[in-house]
Amino acid sequence: MAQHWQEILPIDRYIVAANGLLHEYDRKVLTFLYQPLIGSTCYSLYMSLWAELEENRLWSESSTHHLLMNLMDMNLKEIYEARLKLEGIGLLKTFVKTVDGERSFIYELYPPLNPEQFFLDGMLNIYLFRKIGKSHFSRLRRFFTDQQKPKDKEYFDVTRAFQDVYASATPGNLQYLQDMSEELDAGPNEQFIGRNETMPIQIDNSMFDFDLLSAGLNESLVPKKALTPKVKNVISNLAFLYNIDAIEMKNLILGAINEHEEIDIEDLRKGARDWYQFVNYDNLPSLINRTQPVAYQIQKNEPTTQEEKLIRYYETTSPLTVFKEFSGGIEPSNANLKTLEEVMIKYKLLPGVVNVLIEVSMIKTDMKFSKAFVESVASHWARKQVKTVKEAMELARNEEHKMTESKKTGKSFNKKPVRTELLPDWFDKEKQKQTKPEKSPDLEAKKREIEKMLKALDD
Repeated sequence: MAQHWQEILPIDRYIVAANGLLHEYDRKVLTFLYQPLIGSTCYSLYMSLWAELEENRLWSESSTHHLLMNLMDMNLKEIYEARLKLEGIGLLKTFVKTVDGERSFIYELYPPLNPEQFFLDGMLNIYLFRKIGKSHFSRLRRFFTDQQKPKDKEYFDVTRAFQDVYASATPGNLQYLQDMSEELDAGPNEQFIGRNETMPIQIDNSMFDFDLLSAGLNESLVPKKALTPKVKNVISNLAFLYNIDAIEMKNLILGAINEHEEIDIEDLRKGARDWYQFVNYDNLPSLINRTQPVAYQIQKNEPTTQEEKLIRYYETTSPLTVFKEFSGGIEPSNANLKTLEEVMIKYKLLPGVVNVLIEVSMIKTDMKFSKAFVESVASHWARKQVKTVKEAMELARNEEHKMTESKKTGKSFNKKPVRTELLPDWFDKEKQKQTKPEKSPDLEAKKREIEKMLKALDD
Protein backbone atom coordinates (compact mmCIF):
# COMPACT_ATOMS: atom_id res chain seq x y z
CA MET A 1 0.00 0.00 0.00
CA ALA A 2 1.14 3.52 -0.72
CA GLN A 3 2.11 5.67 2.24
CA HIS A 4 2.69 9.38 2.79
CA TRP A 5 6.08 9.16 1.12
CA GLN A 6 4.31 8.49 -2.17
CA GLU A 7 2.70 11.92 -1.81
CA ILE A 8 5.70 13.85 -0.57
CA LEU A 9 9.47 13.37 -0.11
CA PRO A 10 12.08 15.33 1.88
CA ILE A 11 13.84 16.38 -1.34
CA ASP A 12 10.64 17.83 -2.85
CA ARG A 13 10.84 21.61 -3.04
CA TYR A 14 8.10 24.05 -2.09
CA ILE A 15 7.29 27.75 -2.24
CA VAL A 16 4.98 29.54 0.19
CA ALA A 17 2.42 32.00 -1.21
CA ALA A 18 -0.27 34.09 0.47
CA ASN A 19 -3.77 34.58 -0.89
CA GLY A 20 -3.89 38.16 0.31
CA LEU A 21 -1.84 39.98 2.90
CA LEU A 22 -1.76 38.35 6.32
CA HIS A 23 -2.13 40.72 9.27
CA GLU A 24 -0.78 40.54 12.79
CA TYR A 25 -4.35 40.31 14.11
CA ASP A 26 -4.70 37.01 12.23
CA ARG A 27 -2.29 35.44 14.74
CA LYS A 28 -4.74 36.03 17.59
CA VAL A 29 -7.60 34.53 15.57
CA LEU A 30 -5.50 31.48 14.66
CA THR A 31 -4.23 31.04 18.22
CA PHE A 32 -7.50 31.34 20.11
CA LEU A 33 -10.16 30.27 17.61
CA TYR A 34 -8.51 27.83 15.18
CA GLN A 35 -5.84 26.15 17.31
CA PRO A 36 -8.34 24.33 19.58
CA LEU A 37 -9.85 22.75 16.44
CA ILE A 38 -6.75 21.90 14.39
CA GLY A 39 -4.23 21.23 17.16
CA SER A 40 -0.78 22.58 17.92
CA THR A 41 0.95 20.67 15.10
CA CYS A 42 -1.21 22.24 12.38
CA TYR A 43 -0.90 25.63 14.07
CA SER A 44 2.88 25.29 14.12
CA LEU A 45 3.00 24.33 10.43
CA TYR A 46 0.88 27.34 9.42
CA MET A 47 3.05 29.70 11.48
CA SER A 48 6.27 28.19 10.11
CA LEU A 49 5.10 28.63 6.52
CA TRP A 50 3.90 32.15 7.29
CA ALA A 51 7.30 33.00 8.77
CA GLU A 52 8.94 32.22 5.41
CA LEU A 53 7.08 35.12 3.81
CA GLU A 54 8.92 38.39 4.05
CA GLU A 55 7.06 41.41 5.35
CA ASN A 56 4.55 42.74 2.83
CA ARG A 57 5.42 39.96 0.36
CA LEU A 58 3.15 37.34 -1.22
CA TRP A 59 5.83 34.80 -2.27
CA SER A 60 8.72 33.14 -0.44
CA GLU A 61 11.99 31.68 -1.61
CA SER A 62 12.12 28.03 -2.67
CA SER A 63 13.02 25.48 -0.01
CA THR A 64 12.97 21.72 0.62
CA HIS A 65 10.78 19.70 2.95
CA HIS A 66 13.92 18.39 4.60
CA LEU A 67 14.66 21.89 5.90
CA LEU A 68 11.05 22.20 7.10
CA MET A 69 11.40 18.89 8.96
CA ASN A 70 14.50 20.20 10.75
CA LEU A 71 12.93 23.58 11.54
CA MET A 72 9.81 22.03 13.06
CA ASP A 73 11.55 18.97 14.54
CA MET A 74 8.87 16.76 13.00
CA ASN A 75 8.90 13.78 10.68
CA LEU A 76 7.45 13.98 7.20
CA LYS A 77 4.32 12.02 8.08
CA GLU A 78 3.37 14.51 10.81
CA ILE A 79 3.90 17.43 8.44
CA TYR A 80 1.86 15.76 5.70
CA GLU A 81 -1.07 14.98 8.01
CA ALA A 82 -1.01 18.52 9.40
CA ARG A 83 -1.05 19.88 5.86
CA LEU A 84 -4.19 17.89 5.06
CA LYS A 85 -5.97 19.27 8.12
CA LEU A 86 -5.06 22.84 7.16
CA GLU A 87 -6.42 22.18 3.68
CA GLY A 88 -9.66 20.77 5.04
CA ILE A 89 -10.36 23.75 7.30
CA GLY A 90 -9.70 26.27 4.53
CA LEU A 91 -6.37 27.72 5.67
CA LEU A 92 -4.20 26.21 2.94
CA LYS A 93 -4.33 25.23 -0.71
CA THR A 94 -1.67 22.97 -2.23
CA PHE A 95 -0.54 22.86 -5.85
CA VAL A 96 1.97 20.35 -7.24
CA LYS A 97 4.04 20.17 -10.44
CA THR A 98 6.26 17.34 -11.67
CA VAL A 99 8.99 17.97 -14.24
CA ASP A 100 11.50 15.27 -15.23
CA GLY A 101 10.65 13.29 -12.13
CA GLU A 102 11.26 16.26 -9.81
CA ARG A 103 8.26 17.39 -7.79
CA SER A 104 7.64 20.91 -6.48
CA PHE A 105 4.78 22.35 -4.44
CA ILE A 106 3.14 25.71 -3.86
CA TYR A 107 1.61 26.12 -0.41
CA GLU A 108 -0.87 28.99 -0.61
CA LEU A 109 -1.84 30.31 2.82
CA TYR A 110 -5.36 31.63 3.25
CA PRO A 111 -6.25 34.17 5.95
CA PRO A 112 -8.54 32.92 8.72
CA LEU A 113 -12.09 34.15 9.04
CA ASN A 114 -12.45 37.38 10.96
CA PRO A 115 -13.95 36.97 14.47
CA GLU A 116 -17.44 38.02 13.38
CA GLN A 117 -17.44 35.49 10.51
CA PHE A 118 -16.14 32.76 12.83
CA PHE A 119 -18.65 33.28 15.64
CA LEU A 120 -21.54 33.44 13.15
CA ASP A 121 -20.23 30.65 10.90
CA GLY A 122 -22.72 27.99 11.95
CA MET A 123 -20.13 25.19 11.81
CA LEU A 124 -16.78 26.24 13.25
CA ASN A 125 -18.40 28.06 16.18
CA ILE A 126 -20.34 24.89 17.09
CA TYR A 127 -17.17 22.79 17.01
CA LEU A 128 -15.31 25.36 19.14
CA PHE A 129 -18.15 25.54 21.68
CA ARG A 130 -18.08 21.74 22.03
CA LYS A 131 -14.28 21.76 22.33
CA ILE A 132 -13.70 24.45 24.98
CA GLY A 133 -17.03 24.70 26.79
CA LYS A 134 -19.49 27.50 27.45
CA SER A 135 -17.45 29.62 29.89
CA HIS A 136 -14.29 29.71 27.76
CA PHE A 137 -16.35 30.27 24.62
CA SER A 138 -18.02 33.29 26.24
CA ARG A 139 -14.63 34.60 27.34
CA LEU A 140 -13.26 34.37 23.78
CA ARG A 141 -16.33 36.10 22.41
CA ARG A 142 -15.77 38.99 24.85
CA PHE A 143 -12.08 39.04 23.90
CA PHE A 144 -12.91 39.56 20.22
CA THR A 145 -15.69 42.15 20.77
CA ASP A 146 -15.73 45.68 22.13
CA GLN A 147 -18.22 48.35 23.05
CA GLN A 148 -19.96 50.16 20.23
CA LYS A 149 -19.52 53.90 19.92
CA PRO A 150 -21.89 55.83 22.17
CA LYS A 151 -25.09 56.98 20.52
CA ASP A 152 -25.51 60.12 22.56
CA LYS A 153 -27.99 62.52 21.03
CA GLU A 154 -25.81 65.43 22.17
CA TYR A 155 -23.19 64.44 19.57
CA PHE A 156 -23.67 65.69 16.00
CA ASP A 157 -21.97 64.41 12.86
CA VAL A 158 -19.80 67.28 11.53
CA THR A 159 -17.66 65.21 9.16
CA ARG A 160 -16.89 67.01 5.89
CA ALA A 161 -17.66 65.32 2.55
CA PHE A 162 -15.04 64.82 -0.15
CA GLN A 163 -16.30 67.63 -2.35
CA ASP A 164 -16.27 70.01 0.62
CA VAL A 165 -12.53 69.57 1.02
CA TYR A 166 -11.15 68.79 -2.42
CA ALA A 167 -11.56 70.32 -5.87
CA SER A 168 -11.35 68.62 -9.25
CA ALA A 169 -8.28 69.09 -11.46
CA THR A 170 -8.36 71.76 -14.16
CA PRO A 171 -8.46 70.60 -17.80
CA GLY A 172 -4.82 71.57 -18.24
CA ASN A 173 -3.71 69.14 -15.57
CA LEU A 174 -5.55 66.23 -17.15
CA GLN A 175 -2.72 65.71 -19.64
CA TYR A 176 -0.81 63.88 -16.95
CA LEU A 177 -3.44 61.14 -17.00
CA GLN A 178 -2.47 60.23 -20.55
CA ASP A 179 1.18 59.86 -19.55
CA MET A 180 0.38 57.58 -16.61
CA SER A 181 -2.52 55.59 -18.14
CA GLU A 182 -0.23 52.65 -18.91
CA GLU A 183 0.95 52.59 -15.29
CA LEU A 184 -2.48 52.36 -13.67
CA ASP A 185 -2.92 48.58 -13.88
CA ALA A 186 -0.61 45.89 -12.56
CA GLY A 187 1.78 44.58 -15.17
CA PRO A 188 1.71 41.07 -16.65
CA ASN A 189 2.30 38.32 -14.07
CA GLU A 190 1.87 40.88 -11.29
CA GLN A 191 -0.78 41.58 -8.66
CA PHE A 192 -1.35 44.31 -6.14
CA ILE A 193 -0.60 43.41 -2.54
CA GLY A 194 -3.81 43.49 -0.57
CA ARG A 195 -6.34 41.45 1.38
CA ASN A 196 -8.82 39.21 -0.41
CA GLU A 197 -12.16 38.36 1.13
CA THR A 198 -12.00 35.18 3.20
CA MET A 199 -14.74 32.70 2.36
CA PRO A 200 -16.27 30.50 5.07
CA ILE A 201 -16.25 26.70 4.80
CA GLN A 202 -18.93 25.40 2.47
CA ILE A 203 -19.87 21.72 2.11
CA ASP A 204 -20.49 20.66 -1.49
CA ASN A 205 -24.23 20.72 -2.21
CA SER A 206 -23.93 17.42 -4.08
CA MET A 207 -23.39 15.72 -0.70
CA PHE A 208 -27.08 16.28 0.11
CA ASP A 209 -30.06 14.78 -1.72
CA PHE A 210 -32.00 17.93 -2.67
CA ASP A 211 -34.16 15.97 -5.12
CA LEU A 212 -35.51 13.81 -2.31
CA LEU A 213 -35.98 16.90 -0.15
CA SER A 214 -37.93 18.73 -2.87
CA ALA A 215 -40.11 15.66 -3.47
CA GLY A 216 -41.02 15.55 0.21
CA LEU A 217 -41.88 19.25 0.53
CA ASN A 218 -45.42 20.23 -0.28
CA GLU A 219 -45.44 23.04 -2.86
CA SER A 220 -48.34 24.67 -1.06
CA LEU A 221 -46.35 24.85 2.18
CA VAL A 222 -42.82 25.45 0.91
CA PRO A 223 -42.52 26.95 -2.59
CA LYS A 224 -39.47 25.94 -4.61
CA LYS A 225 -38.33 29.56 -4.77
CA ALA A 226 -37.73 29.37 -1.01
CA LEU A 227 -34.80 27.03 -1.65
CA THR A 228 -32.44 29.82 -2.69
CA PRO A 229 -28.71 29.15 -3.27
CA LYS A 230 -27.95 30.66 0.14
CA VAL A 231 -30.51 28.43 1.84
CA LYS A 232 -29.16 25.37 0.02
CA ASN A 233 -25.65 26.17 1.23
CA VAL A 234 -26.91 26.37 4.80
CA ILE A 235 -28.81 23.09 4.40
CA SER A 236 -25.69 21.32 3.09
CA ASN A 237 -23.60 22.57 6.01
CA LEU A 238 -26.24 21.64 8.58
CA ALA A 239 -26.68 18.19 7.04
CA PHE A 240 -22.93 17.54 7.34
CA LEU A 241 -22.59 19.12 10.78
CA TYR A 242 -25.49 17.27 12.41
CA ASN A 243 -25.71 14.23 10.10
CA ILE A 244 -29.27 15.06 9.00
CA ASP A 245 -30.87 13.19 6.12
CA ALA A 246 -33.37 14.62 3.63
CA ILE A 247 -36.43 13.25 5.48
CA GLU A 248 -35.51 14.86 8.79
CA MET A 249 -34.38 18.07 7.06
CA LYS A 250 -37.88 18.37 5.57
CA ASN A 251 -39.39 18.52 9.06
CA LEU A 252 -36.87 21.14 10.16
CA ILE A 253 -37.61 23.30 7.11
CA LEU A 254 -41.35 23.16 7.76
CA GLY A 255 -40.64 24.56 11.20
CA ALA A 256 -38.52 27.41 9.80
CA ILE A 257 -41.01 28.84 7.27
CA ASN A 258 -42.01 32.43 8.08
CA GLU A 259 -45.12 34.39 7.13
CA HIS A 260 -43.53 35.46 3.83
CA GLU A 261 -43.15 31.80 2.73
CA GLU A 262 -39.37 32.10 3.13
CA ILE A 263 -37.03 29.83 5.05
CA ASP A 264 -35.62 31.68 8.05
CA ILE A 265 -31.99 30.61 8.19
CA GLU A 266 -31.53 31.35 11.89
CA ASP A 267 -34.68 29.39 12.79
CA LEU A 268 -33.44 26.51 10.63
CA ARG A 269 -30.05 26.50 12.38
CA LYS A 270 -31.67 26.63 15.80
CA GLY A 271 -34.08 23.83 14.87
CA ALA A 272 -31.23 21.63 13.62
CA ARG A 273 -29.18 22.29 16.76
CA ASP A 274 -32.12 21.56 19.08
CA TRP A 275 -32.94 18.34 17.18
CA TYR A 276 -29.34 17.12 17.38
CA GLN A 277 -29.07 17.87 21.10
CA PHE A 278 -32.37 16.09 21.75
CA VAL A 279 -31.20 12.97 19.90
CA ASN A 280 -27.69 13.06 21.39
CA TYR A 281 -28.55 13.85 25.00
CA ASP A 282 -27.78 17.58 24.89
CA ASN A 283 -24.37 17.08 23.28
CA LEU A 284 -22.99 18.96 20.27
CA PRO A 285 -20.93 17.49 17.40
CA SER A 286 -17.13 17.58 17.56
CA LEU A 287 -14.68 18.06 14.71
CA ILE A 288 -12.83 14.82 13.94
CA ASN A 289 -11.32 13.09 10.95
CA ARG A 290 -13.86 10.87 9.25
CA THR A 291 -12.69 7.50 10.52
CA GLN A 292 -14.32 4.61 12.36
CA PRO A 293 -16.15 5.92 15.47
CA VAL A 294 -14.45 4.95 18.71
CA ALA A 295 -17.58 3.17 19.89
CA TYR A 296 -17.20 0.68 17.02
CA GLN A 297 -13.43 0.18 17.29
CA ILE A 298 -12.68 -3.28 18.68
CA GLN A 299 -8.87 -3.33 18.42
CA LYS A 300 -8.13 -1.60 21.71
CA ASN A 301 -4.88 -3.37 22.63
CA GLU A 302 -1.61 -3.21 20.74
CA PRO A 303 -2.02 -5.47 17.68
CA THR A 304 0.27 -8.49 17.41
CA THR A 305 -0.96 -10.49 14.40
CA GLN A 306 -1.19 -9.23 10.83
CA GLU A 307 -4.98 -9.35 10.96
CA GLU A 308 -5.10 -7.29 14.15
CA LYS A 309 -2.75 -4.72 12.60
CA LEU A 310 -5.00 -4.53 9.55
CA ILE A 311 -8.07 -4.05 11.75
CA ARG A 312 -6.33 -1.23 13.63
CA TYR A 313 -5.32 0.40 10.35
CA TYR A 314 -8.85 0.27 8.93
CA GLU A 315 -10.29 1.62 12.18
CA THR A 316 -7.98 4.65 12.24
CA THR A 317 -7.79 5.56 8.54
CA SER A 318 -10.32 7.36 6.35
CA PRO A 319 -11.80 5.58 3.30
CA LEU A 320 -10.33 8.21 0.96
CA THR A 321 -6.81 7.49 2.23
CA VAL A 322 -7.34 3.71 1.95
CA PHE A 323 -8.65 4.09 -1.60
CA LYS A 324 -5.66 6.23 -2.63
CA GLU A 325 -3.19 3.76 -1.11
CA PHE A 326 -4.79 0.83 -2.94
CA SER A 327 -4.52 2.92 -6.12
CA GLY A 328 -0.82 3.58 -5.65
CA GLY A 329 -1.35 7.16 -4.50
CA ILE A 330 -3.52 8.12 -7.49
CA GLU A 331 -6.45 10.43 -6.73
CA PRO A 332 -9.85 8.70 -7.17
CA SER A 333 -11.98 9.75 -10.11
CA ASN A 334 -15.19 11.71 -9.63
CA ALA A 335 -17.17 8.54 -10.33
CA ASN A 336 -15.23 6.66 -7.65
CA LEU A 337 -15.72 9.48 -5.14
CA LYS A 338 -19.43 9.55 -5.86
CA THR A 339 -19.65 5.79 -5.34
CA LEU A 340 -17.84 6.11 -1.99
CA GLU A 341 -20.12 8.93 -0.90
CA GLU A 342 -23.24 7.00 -1.87
CA VAL A 343 -22.05 3.96 0.07
CA MET A 344 -21.51 6.02 3.24
CA ILE A 345 -24.64 8.15 2.92
CA LYS A 346 -27.17 5.90 1.18
CA TYR A 347 -26.30 2.67 3.00
CA LYS A 348 -25.01 4.35 6.18
CA LEU A 349 -21.90 2.19 6.38
CA LEU A 350 -19.26 3.31 8.87
CA PRO A 351 -15.81 4.37 7.56
CA GLY A 352 -14.00 1.26 8.85
CA VAL A 353 -16.54 -1.03 7.18
CA VAL A 354 -16.17 0.94 3.95
CA ASN A 355 -12.40 0.36 4.12
CA VAL A 356 -12.96 -3.42 4.11
CA LEU A 357 -15.41 -3.00 1.25
CA ILE A 358 -12.77 -1.08 -0.73
CA GLU A 359 -10.23 -3.88 -0.32
CA VAL A 360 -12.71 -6.62 -1.25
CA SER A 361 -13.97 -4.68 -4.26
CA MET A 362 -10.51 -3.74 -5.54
CA ILE A 363 -9.28 -7.34 -5.42
CA LYS A 364 -12.43 -9.04 -6.69
CA THR A 365 -12.93 -6.64 -9.64
CA ASP A 366 -9.29 -6.42 -10.74
CA MET A 367 -8.82 -2.87 -9.32
CA LYS A 368 -11.80 -1.51 -11.31
CA PHE A 369 -13.92 -0.58 -8.24
CA SER A 370 -17.11 -1.54 -10.03
CA LYS A 371 -20.11 0.47 -8.84
CA ALA A 372 -22.47 -2.47 -9.37
CA PHE A 373 -20.31 -4.80 -7.27
CA VAL A 374 -19.75 -2.18 -4.55
CA GLU A 375 -23.46 -1.40 -4.22
CA SER A 376 -24.45 -5.07 -4.15
CA VAL A 377 -22.05 -5.76 -1.28
CA ALA A 378 -22.90 -2.50 0.49
CA SER A 379 -26.65 -3.17 0.44
CA HIS A 380 -26.04 -6.69 1.77
CA TRP A 381 -23.83 -5.43 4.61
CA ALA A 382 -26.34 -2.68 5.41
CA ARG A 383 -29.14 -5.26 5.75
CA LYS A 384 -26.86 -7.33 7.97
CA GLN A 385 -26.22 -4.19 10.07
CA VAL A 386 -22.45 -4.56 9.90
CA LYS A 387 -20.87 -1.99 12.21
CA THR A 388 -17.28 -3.08 12.92
CA VAL A 389 -14.27 -3.89 10.78
CA LYS A 390 -14.07 -7.41 12.20
CA GLU A 391 -17.72 -8.07 11.38
CA ALA A 392 -17.16 -6.93 7.80
CA MET A 393 -14.08 -9.16 7.43
CA GLU A 394 -15.89 -12.18 8.90
CA LEU A 395 -18.89 -11.67 6.63
CA ALA A 396 -16.69 -11.31 3.55
CA ARG A 397 -14.77 -14.43 4.56
CA ASN A 398 -17.97 -16.45 5.04
CA GLU A 399 -19.41 -15.31 1.71
CA GLU A 400 -16.23 -16.34 -0.07
CA HIS A 401 -16.32 -19.75 1.65
CA LYS A 402 -19.93 -20.28 0.53
CA MET A 403 -19.05 -19.33 -3.03
CA THR A 404 -16.09 -21.72 -3.04
CA GLU A 405 -18.22 -24.59 -1.75
CA SER A 406 -20.89 -23.81 -4.36
CA LYS A 407 -18.30 -23.98 -7.14
CA LYS A 408 -17.02 -27.34 -5.84
CA THR A 409 -20.54 -28.77 -5.76
CA GLY A 410 -21.28 -27.76 -9.34
CA LYS A 411 -17.88 -28.70 -10.72
CA SER A 412 -19.01 -31.89 -12.55
CA PHE A 413 -21.75 -30.00 -14.34
CA ASN A 414 -19.51 -27.17 -15.45
CA LYS A 415 -17.18 -28.00 -18.31
CA LYS A 416 -15.60 -24.53 -18.37
CA PRO A 417 -12.64 -23.98 -16.01
CA VAL A 418 -13.49 -21.93 -12.97
CA ARG A 419 -11.41 -18.74 -12.65
CA THR A 420 -9.40 -18.60 -9.47
CA GLU A 421 -10.14 -15.38 -7.58
CA LEU A 422 -7.48 -13.32 -5.89
CA LEU A 423 -8.20 -13.06 -2.18
CA PRO A 424 -6.92 -10.90 0.69
CA ASP A 425 -4.59 -12.66 3.10
CA TRP A 426 -7.15 -12.52 5.92
CA PHE A 427 -9.79 -14.42 3.89
CA ASP A 428 -8.30 -17.84 4.60
CA LYS A 429 -7.41 -18.48 8.22
CA GLU A 430 -6.42 -22.05 7.48
CA LYS A 431 -3.79 -21.27 4.87
CA GLN A 432 -0.99 -20.98 7.44
CA LYS A 433 -1.82 -24.32 9.09
CA GLN A 434 0.43 -27.12 7.96
CA THR A 435 -1.39 -30.08 6.48
CA LYS A 436 -0.14 -33.65 6.56
CA PRO A 437 1.66 -34.64 3.34
CA GLU A 438 0.01 -37.35 1.26
CA LYS A 439 1.56 -40.78 1.63
CA SER A 440 3.71 -41.80 -1.33
CA PRO A 441 3.28 -45.40 -2.70
CA ASP A 442 7.08 -45.76 -3.03
CA LEU A 443 7.52 -44.70 0.56
CA GLU A 444 4.98 -47.27 1.74
CA ALA A 445 6.68 -50.09 -0.21
CA LYS A 446 10.07 -49.19 1.24
CA LYS A 447 8.56 -49.13 4.70
CA ARG A 448 7.22 -52.68 4.25
CA GLU A 449 10.64 -53.95 3.10
CA ILE A 450 12.29 -52.50 6.19
CA GLU A 451 9.66 -54.15 8.41
CA LYS A 452 10.37 -57.54 6.74
CA MET A 453 14.13 -57.15 7.28
CA LEU A 454 13.61 -56.33 10.98
CA LYS A 455 11.33 -59.37 11.37
CA ALA A 456 13.94 -61.68 9.76
CA LEU A 457 16.62 -60.45 12.16
CA ASP A 458 14.35 -61.17 15.12
CA ASP A 459 13.84 -64.73 13.90
